[in-house]
Amino acid sequence: MRSFRPGRFVGILVGTVVILGLGVYGPATLLGPLPSVTATTVIPASTATAPTPPVLSANGASAIAVLAATTSAASGTTSTSTDSTSTAVPEPIAVAGTAEALPMASIAKVVTALVVLDEKPIVAGESGPVVTLTAADFQSYLDYDKAGARSVTVFADEQWTELEMLQGLLLGSSNNHADSVARWAFGSVDAYVVAANAWLGRNGLTGTAVVDATGLHDASAGTATDLARLAGLAASDPIVSAMLESPASALANRRGVQNTTSYLPEEGITGISRSYTDAGGVCFLFTAEISDGASSFTFSGAYIGEPSYDALTADLTALMASARAGVGPLPVLAAGDAYATFESAWGDDASAVVGVSRTRYAWQAASPEAATVTLEDFATARTGANIGQVRLTVAGEKLSAALKLDQAINDPGPGWRLLHPVAMISAFLDQ
Repeated sequence: MRSFRPGRFVGILVGTVVILGLGVYGPATLLGPLPSVTATTVIPASTATAPTPPVLSANGASAIAVLAATTSAASGTTSTSTDSTSTAVPEPIAVAGTAEALPMASIAKVVTALVVLDEKPIVAGESGPVVTLTAADFQSYLDYDKAGARSVTVFADEQWTELEMLQGLLLGSSNNHADSVARWAFGSVDAYVVAANAWLGRNGLTGTAVVDATGLHDASAGTATDLARLAGLAASDPIVSAMLESPASALANRRGVQNTTSYLPEEGITGISRSYTDAGGVCFLFTAEISDGASSFTFSGAYIGEPSYDALTADLTALMASARAGVGPLPVLAAGDAYATFESAWGDDASAVVGVSRTRYAWQAASPEAATVTLEDFATARTGANIGQVRLTVAGEKLSAALKLDQAINDPGPGWRLLHPVAMISAFLDQ
C-alpha cells in the first residue's frame, strides 16, 4: 500500500484545478494515459520431481559435472548440449570428499594432451604434423621402462604423427610420450609446465596445477571439481573424443598399445584416464551416459584418491545406480503456470503465465533455485501479449520462458475515465 505523500496530494489538487480551470478536463481525461496495473508475483505449484542426489565416493574426492543432454525430435523435449567449440567450463552438479587439491596421477596427461592440442591444433580427420623422435626421447623411454612406469617403446629417429603421439600418451598412458610431446610442442618440459598452468588458469581450473607432464610428481594435483570439469573439456575436444570413441590398437610402425582408459563400459562409462600412484591412489577421469532410447544425458566425472580398484568399482557402480534413478524428463517450466497476477484500477485482472513449456532430460540432483521474474509496466494489453520473462536454474542449466497474459486487460472506457479524475491525473503526472 502506498504511503500518503502531502507533496503528491498537493500536486494532484493543483493539477485538477488547473485542468478544470482551462476547460480541458474532458479531453485530458479521455485521451490521457491510464494508471498501470498492480503486479504481484506468485509461486506456482512445483512441477519438478523430487531431487535424487548422486551417490559419490566417501574416499578421497569426487565430483560430477553436466556435460550434455540430447533428445530426439519425436519426443517433444527441448534438448541441450555442450558446444564443442566453446571454452565454457562444465558446471558441477555434485561434489564429495575433500575440497583440497590431491595428487592426480596420470590425469595430468589429459592436461598435457589438451595443452599440446591448444598449441598445435590437429584438423579433425587428419593426423597432424610428423614428429621425429630424438635420442633424448629414446633415453626417456629407457628410464621409465627401467623404473617400472608405464611406457610405450620408441627409438631414436622414428617418425610419429602428432595424433599417434597423443594416442600413446592417452590410450597407453605412456610417460615417455608425455615428456616427448611436451618437448616437441614447447621446446622443454619446463616451458610446457609454464604453458600448462597458464592454460589451466584461462579455463577456470584454478585449483589445479602441474609440475610435470606425466603426473608422477605428487605436486601435480587438482581438486575433484576442477578435474570433473577437465573431463568435460576433454570429452568436448573433437580429437580426444574421437580417440576415445575409436581407440587405436597399433601406433607408429604397427607398435601395439594397450588401452588403459576403458573401465566399466557395461555401466555406460567411457574412461578418459585411469591410473595409480602411491601418493594419489587410484585416479579415474570419465564420462557416463544415461539413456531411455529417445533421450540421453551425459555427465563428466573425476574420482581421485580411491584406495583400490575394488573400491573404485563399488563407488562407480553406486554412482551409476543413482544416475539411473535420478535422470529423466523434468517439467521445469510448464505451460500455463502463473508467475504473477495483475489487477487494474478499474477491476480487470489477469495472470502472467508460461507460454511454452520448457522440459529437460536431466539429473535433478537438488531442488531448483527460486525463479527470477521480470515484468513489463503496462496499463492495457491483449490476451497472449508478452509481458515478462521467468528465469531459473535447474540441474546446472539456466532456463527461461516468456510470460504471456492469460486474458486481456482492456481500456475501461470514457465513463470510468471521467469519473476517476484522481487516478487519471495521477497517471498523467507519473508519465
